[in-house]
Amino acid sequence: MTPADLSLTVLHAVRRAVDDGALRVDVPPRVKVERTRPGGVGEYASSVALTLARPAGRTPLDVAGILRERLRDVSGLRRVEITGPGFLNFTLREDADADLVREILAAGTSYGHGTDLAGTVVLLAGTTAPRDALVTETLARLLRSQGADVEIGRYGEWLHVHPGEYDPSYGEDVLRWAFLRAAPHDRPLDPAPLLVPHERNPLFRVRYAYSRTRRLLVNARQLGFSPEPGDCDGAALLGLLRDHPSALLAAARHRAPDRVARHLEAVADALLAFQHTVLPLGDEKPSAAHRSRLALAEAAGTVLAGGLSALGISAPDRI
Repeated sequence: MTPADLSLTVLHAVRRAVDDGALRVDVPPRVKVERTRPGGVGEYASSVALTLARPAGRTPLDVAGILRERLRDVSGLRRVEITGPGFLNFTLREDADADLVREILAAGTSYGHGTDLAGTVVLLAGTTAPRDALVTETLARLLRSQGADVEIGRYGEWLHVHPGEYDPSYGEDVLRWAFLRAAPHDRPLDPAPLLVPHERNPLFRVRYAYSRTRRLLVNARQLGFSPEPGDCDGAALLGLLRDHPSALLAAARHRAPDRVARHLEAVADALLAFQHTVLPLGDEKPSAAHRSRLALAEAAGTVLAGGLSALGISAPDRI
């Protein structure tokens, strides 16, 4: 884990704390981490808790404790300690990025499912309003993925009760994205542009990015190599994959499926930027770096497929 990775990881912890209501502050654009000074604890340190304490109305030690709880299970960190008035100190683990990729590939599309809401019973009202019925169905899936028990009132077949502007001929995947990508209090997206296979179409980008990971695996086999998790570049993509469980949990807690859709767009964009480094170029021979990049791309595809599944949307191998 590089300092840039660690900075993103701490920033994600701040965002999670804000998302679940533990901190009430504006999320800073970046978090500074520095090498620990001689005689200090760990390898890196951050004063972010001291910076956030006053706007949060908490003591720096309180803020540091909240962030440490959200950093405790990060695969790249061996230890997180609090020193002085509220400094966070980090001791890193070796092979952290490879461990994350292994974890995702082992879990498959269930990566990010958890038990944070175990023991919670959620009652969702039934409805025949098309969008409300779809959101209810999706929220039930998200809540169950986090361990909640969900009871749902009886509701209609949402796909067959659309008003005229939502002609079912658009297709279920397009209508789902149009309804779920917009925040619940906003108007649904216009489904017509979602049919166009263009980079400005977010649904196309997400599904295309997934299909690219499948094609990369095929091309790699033709070149005689296979994915093998290891150290590699791709900090932005790794950070987003690491944040996938918290995106699912926040979507469930806040009853906001649009958070999952936005997260998938970010993963897709990072993957599409990263994909060009995966395969050897020209006469270049496959190396350990190519194998680890391929494993990272496969893990990103797994996250995209799992996120689309959470929204009830298909992930085609070819598009």
